Amino acid sequence: MKLSKILHVGSVVAGVAGVVTFTGTLIGGADDQVFGVTKIDALLCAGILILMAIWFVLGAVHHVMLEKTGEMV
Repeated sequence: MKLSKILHVGSVVAGVAGVVTFTGTLIGGADDQVFGVTKIDALLCAGILILMAIWFVLGAVHHVMLEKTGEMV
């Protein structure tokens, strides 16, 4: 499997996990706990997951461009 495809799958997984975490945090109950952690920690984790997804997409685009020119990484 090409590295660009692995990075693309990783970006989708990280992005979906980030969106689910963010949505769960916003919809969460009245207490200050979501997924066993505080709401601020869950929001920070969601932000990190979304940043990871963006980073993986940039890596996937970079590797697709390298594959088009025939360079192997």
